This record gives sequence, C-alpha cells and structure tokens, in this order.
Amino acid sequence: MDPQQPLFVPVGSNSARLFGMDARDRACRLAENIGLPYAEQPSAGRAVVLANMAFAWDPAWLREIAGRPGTLLTSGDQPVLAHVAAGQDTAPVVAAMTGEGGSIAGLERVASENAELTNNKLRKRERPFVMPLDPTDTMPVERAAYDGAYKGVTDILTLYLWRRPAFYLTRWAAMLGMTPNMVTAIGAVFCLLAFYLFWIGSYWPGVAAAFVFMVLDTVDGKLARCIGASSKWGNIFDHGIDLVHPPFWWWAWIHGLGAYDPDLALEPVYATMLIWTIVGGYVAQRLIEGIFIRRVGKFHIHVWRPIDSKFRLITARRNPNMVILVVALLFGRPDIGIELLALWTILSLIFHAVRLAQANSARDRGEPIVSWLA
Repeated sequence: MDPQQPLFVPVGSNSARLFGMDARDRACRLAENIGLPYAEQPSAGRAVVLANMAFAWDPAWLREIAGRPGTLLTSGDQPVLAHVAAGQDTAPVVAAMTGEGGSIAGLERVASENAELTNNKLRKRERPFVMPLDPTDTMPVERAAYDGAYKGVTDILTLYLWRRPAFYLTRWAAMLGMTPNMVTAIGAVFCLLAFYLFWIGSYWPGVAAAFVFMVLDTVDGKLARCIGASSKWGNIFDHGIDLVHPPFWWWAWIHGLGAYDPDLALEPVYATMLIWTIVGGYVAQRLIEGIFIRRVGKFHIHVWRPIDSKFRLITARRNPNMVILVVALLFGRPDIGIELLALWTILSLIFHAVRLAQANSARDRGEPIVSWLA
C-alpha cells in the first residue's frame, strides 16, 4: 500500500451488477485504477475515502475527492464520497452514509448537481455523473458510465452512427467476462482481414470487415473505462493498431483496383504518388497535432476552437475516409474514391497547418491559448 494515498473503503452493500460486475468489486477496481488502495475498514491514522454504495459515480469524482482532504461529495442531501483526513473519526460519516444518523459536519460539501471539474488532459470543464444505484434497474447508470467514457471530440461515425450499438456490445462483452484486450485482439483480426480483402479487390466484404473492426475499436476503450480495466499495455496495443493500420488499408485499396476491375487499375507511378500523398498527409497531420500539444496549447488542437472540434468530425482520419470510399464504391468507382481520399487528405492537412500557424501567431502576440471547452 502507498502510505501517501488515502484508503478507499466502500460503505454499505448493494446487490446491483454493473456491466456484469458486482457493484462493490467494480467500485474497488475503479479506485485501484487511479492508485487508491482498497480496504474493508478504515485504518487508524490513515486518510480514507469513503464511498456510499447506494450511489454510482464517474471515476473523475473519485479522483477529485481523493485529492481534496476534508471534502464531501453529495447528491441532494445524501453523502456520496467523503475524504476523511488522517486522525479524524470516520464513524459519523459512515453512519450518515448508511442512514444511521451520524454527522458530516466539518467537511466541505461539493454538490454534484452544480459542481464542475476540469479535465486536465483535455483542458475542458465537465460535470461527471452521480446517480443512485438501483439494483433492479442498472441500465441508467450503465448508460451514464458509457457516455462518460466519451471524452473530448471524435469523428462523426463514432459519435453518431454506432454510439448506441457500441453501448450494447460493450455491455454484452462485459457480461461475458471479456477483457478490453480480448476485444482489441478480435478487432485486430478483422483489421487484417479487411487489409487482405482490399488487397484482392473484394471491396464490399472488406468494407464489412473494416466496419466490424471500427466498431470494436470503440468498444474496447469504452469497456476498459466502464469496468476499470485500463492498462498501459492495453493502451499501447489499442492505439498502436489505430496509428499504424490506416496507410496499409489505403495501399491495399489501390492494389486491389486491378483485381476488382482491370480497367480501373492505376498507372504504377500515379498509384505511388497517391499512396505517398495519403501517407505523407496522414503523418504530417499527426505531427501537427503533436507540435500543437507540445509547443502551443498543451492540449489537443481539435479542442482549441469550435471550428476545430467541428472539423474533427470529418477530418481525414480512418472513419471519414471510409465514408468517402464507400460512397465511391456505391457508384462502382473505387478508383475515384481513393483519389478523393487523397484530395481530402491534402485539404485536411492545409486546414490543420493553417490552424497551427494561427495558434503560433496568437501565442506570439501574447494571447492566451486555451480550449473553448475550458
């Protein structure tokens, strides 16, 4: 146990099962995921975070309360999370949480209904959820936990098209006892299958495999957050695949044109120019994002101004690019699809390059560079 961190102690019992997990076990896993050691009972002389098991909460609240000794998070008049400093008596707070009288006097109250937190990674203000946990109906809490896993901004498909089906897949995977890495591994198989099918010109089966992978790519991350199973290796596994595979898909798509229809095969030099335009534009955009984070805003370029967040919906990343290819395929012209993808990559690169230059200029003028979500 880390003596510098407060103990996490769940108070009371609750028979609810969230994402297939016992509510108490899930709460303890969420605590351990942010570095709080779990204990069944408070320890004399040790700071403690007490968690009322009649409620469910976003892990952001636990992180916030754990860093603020003497603070009490409430929902209405009910105590939800309390950070009792070392040497203070926890019995009155435990009694208040279990409805046996007690007192919460002396603790600074934070009302979950109107308090906001700052997400330091995204540089945005947010109001994480706190909800009563009804063991007979856990769906509202599961939906809130799933929605809370959507941090920052994303593309139009992830945000609107498969947000709902991905919730049910996440819930189903959790109830089957699948780990996020299992979901990532299954997705990786479909990712490779899509590459192979594109390579041999079987575009529609390839699109189907690609879309399965794209949905699972949403599910694994949401599952990790919802069950508190995030890990360094899982993050590398998931994001490594995300970062590497798109250029290979576009290369395979170009290669498959001849097998799909010999009349649509591109001249080798032109095909090489297209793939290097797409790959170069993709890498350059990633570099721009990294430069912005490190040298300009210390947050992601996509949350600088509203226009950046809106453009993130359609920017030349994998999912919007697949929309371009599928629309072209509907007209039987996958060759035009890849040309349009290359053009969209160039336009997206120009947009981000201009935005980086504008941010640099604003910084040089002494203007504060802050996220519009802050």
